[in-house]
Amino acid sequence: MDRNLENLEKKLGIKFKDKDLLRTALVHRSYINEHKDFALDQNERLEFLGDAVLELVVTMHLFNNYKDDEGVLTNWRSSLVNGDRLSEQSERLGVYDFMYLSRGEAKDNNPKARSYILANVFESIVGAIYLDQGYDPSKKFIEDNLLIHLPKIIEDKAYIDSKSMFQERAQEFIGVTPRYKVLAESGPDHNKKFIVGVYLEKELVAQGEGYSKQEAQSNAADEGLKVKKWSK
Repeated sequence: MDRNLENLEKKLGIKFKDKDLLRTALVHRSYINEHKDFALDQNERLEFLGDAVLELVVTMHLFNNYKDDEGVLTNWRSSLVNGDRLSEQSERLGVYDFMYLSRGEAKDNNPKARSYILANVFESIVGAIYLDQGYDPSKKFIEDNLLIHLPKIIEDKAYIDSKSMFQERAQEFIGVTPRYKVLAESGPDHNKKFIVGVYLEKELVAQGEGYSKQEAQSNAADEGLKVKKWSK
């Protein structure tokens, strides 16, 4: 783990006045369980704050720049601040290498668990920036790392999830509602992997893998859109 915070500050584009705020943002609760005498708290309170700041900044941006109705704006906001996107941004910034994790958590190769941790730490970093720098630097960080993706989300209709899009296309083009079936599952209960097929009547259109049935269904629908050339 890289604990040189200057390296992380460069990646974030923020120089913290209080370095302990940034450190706290990086402390996973599993680390505190192993290090009871650690001087700092875990990051969940900062995550709670960051979630609210994130939602406010994104909501104000949408409200000020788009005249669409509430339902559309809500979908766009959800696509911007969902766990997968926050995780991707944390991954891109290399935040995981700076985190305080328990030995077990650090060795866990479950991508779902890692993604969850990375999504949460993005929010805790936003909370830390807000406390250390105030609203405007927090807003700029969110603009630079999330809001820049909004035009492409709108253009690609990425705010519509794959399952909804596949069902909409299937009903529009062939008048059939897709169904999903688990084709295989493997691994221990705490890290089970599913393979799901998406069918149009008796035709197996595509398969998807995931660490939950929902994730596998979504991936199958995504593949189905490509197979049928019904892409977003």
